[in-house]
Amino acid sequence: MSQLRWLLRAKRWAQNPPSKSRVKFVFAIIAVCVALYGVEKLVGLPDWMQVNGASKIKVRPVP
Repeated sequence: MSQLRWLLRAKRWAQNPPSKSRVKFVFAIIAVCVALYGVEKLVGLPDWMQVNGASKIKVRPVP
């Protein structure tokens, strides 16, 4: 059933495609995400975003 839904959606897109500005907007968002990923891989995360491992706080069960 989902294949039929995707075919109907593709038909609607073919009949009424998105505007050029919408396509540019989506590609700009994708480019920003790829740039952020690249900066993260090249430079790394700041210290405040790192996970410090297990917590040192011990929680005692309530008697």
